[in-house]
Amino acid sequence: MTLFSVEGKTVVVTGGSRGIGRMIAAGFVDAGATVYISSRKADEVAKTAAELGCTAVPADLSTGEGVSALVEAVSARESRLDVLVNNAGATWGAPLEEFPEHAFDKLWGINVKGVFYLTQRFLPLLRAAASPESPARVINIGSVDGIRVPAMENYAYSAAKAAVHMLTRHLAQRLAKESITVNAIAPGPFPSKMMAFALDDPSARAVVASHVPLGRIGSPEDMAGTAIFLASRAGAYLTGTVIPVDGGITAQS
Repeated sequence: MTLFSVEGKTVVVTGGSRGIGRMIAAGFVDAGATVYISSRKADEVAKTAAELGCTAVPADLSTGEGVSALVEAVSARESRLDVLVNNAGATWGAPLEEFPEHAFDKLWGINVKGVFYLTQRFLPLLRAAASPESPARVINIGSVDGIRVPAMENYAYSAAKAAVHMLTRHLAQRLAKESITVNAIAPGPFPSKMMAFALDDPSARAVVASHVPLGRIGSPEDMAGTAIFLASRAGAYLTGTVIPVDGGITAQS
């Protein structure tokens, strides 16, 4: 259906070598988009790119040098960028009394600053792709942990993801007049490295699923489908939204 088509679009997915980033990248590749994925680990991102049929760009987006490397690599090949998916992120769990300051620095650097400065640096290519009829899209990956207080003591992660949601709204307001939409997806439990400690164990996975109103863990199609919707004509009139893709977790009182 052309309403949901992303065929021919150019897409960048950060943190695309595994987990939610891989799910989104795979969905765009299957839907006919030209996809670039980035990750800190060169071997890992190259392997994933070969498996999916897209282009790998190794980059540590917690640093200015890494942001520049990704922007320059894409700019050397493309004259426009239709969709930027800011997915790269990290987490850190520790008790309140033991939570280290460097954890906040690390998570703020990749989860918030990385999102802001990569979007800033990609603005020329996003502007080149943007029109009132077909806006360019920025899709930030937040978290349900940035909406409600999580059970785990991941103070820096949940605070950073809440910041991503507010940054999304702020950028959306600023860039709307340039026909660039900015939205966020707030995932619940999905198979990923961050959730492996719970989801790799069948009994723990069942416990996590029991707290989801829909009774299951998210699938790759759930995540890819939401991103494709936001990037397609069907999602062209949305900006400044934070969409929980969580099986109903945030709908609970």
